[in-house]
Amino acid sequence: MDAYDTGSDARQGRDEREGRAERERSGPPEREGSGPSGPEGSDGSGQPERPETSERPETPDEPGQPRDPARPEQSREPARSETGGEGEVGVGAGPLGEAVEPRTGVAALSPRYQVGAVVALAVVAAAVCAHIGLVFLHVAPSNTLTKQHGAAVDEWIFPEFEQNWKLFAPNPLQQNVSVQVRAEVSEADGSLRTTGWYDLSAEDGRAIDGNPLPSHTQQNELRRAWDFFVASHDSDNRPVGLRGTLSETYLRRIAVLRLDRAEAAEPGGVVERVQYRSRTTNVKPPSWSGEKVSDRATYRELPWWPTSTREKEGEAA
Repeated sequence: MDAYDTGSDARQGRDEREGRAERERSGPPEREGSGPSGPEGSDGSGQPERPETSERPETPDEPGQPRDPARPEQSREPARSETGGEGEVGVGAGPLGEAVEPRTGVAALSPRYQVGAVVALAVVAAAVCAHIGLVFLHVAPSNTLTKQHGAAVDEWIFPEFEQNWKLFAPNPLQQNVSVQVRAEVSEADGSLRTTGWYDLSAEDGRAIDGNPLPSHTQQNELRRAWDFFVASHDSDNRPVGLRGTLSETYLRRIAVLRLDRAEAAEPGGVVERVQYRSRTTNVKPPSWSGEKVSDRATYRELPWWPTSTREKEGEAA
């Protein structure tokens, strides 16, 4: 056998002893990943060591990874719908799966309801503009429009929207006017009963006192109705012009509503007629003015007005 044959034990033993001595001179082996551990940079198996690179493909949604301009920007995770299913693009997801805020307000409605909302808004805006225009014509000086369409303006303004300027000079209102009403009630047994006087102005005052946001009805309804009546009637309570009848109807309606709220008729009773009166007292002037005014109250009583159908038919006859 040849001494230098690859299968010779003698040759292998010498090579093994030389390799062991060389490893002892080079020191302890380095850890994996820090460099070559053998004569050819292998880990002892005779195979070359592969460089440490990630075989996972780069994704644009991971921090620290570069984006490939040739690849479209897509999310790694499939889009999820509101029900939690994958692969569906539901409310809150864009065409590529990105998050989209849900629609709110009118934009969330269907096209049919959007058209309806626009039409309703246009009608309300037109009504508001028409009301403001009619009020302007009412308070404006006499002009061509008011002369030609004055009747239409008055029909819209009176009695609910009439304007009163008595707060300002030169003739501000210097009297306290209290409006009161009483009723004639027919009982269930056919008898008639007259109630006491209900001070409607005092009721409105108690509702306003301490209320930071009183309603327009509590502040002005009764006061404007009474001013409307006084301006359209003479001192004998006879109507002057067509507006006089309208003012009586307005006051009668207020009386019925207020008496019903106060339960003046009681169970089984019916309000047949109502009667108004006013109590007027002068406002005391300041002490430094030296002006003297009467502190005596004056009353103005109106005739009885029917409220039931039977009484109205008899009054008309």
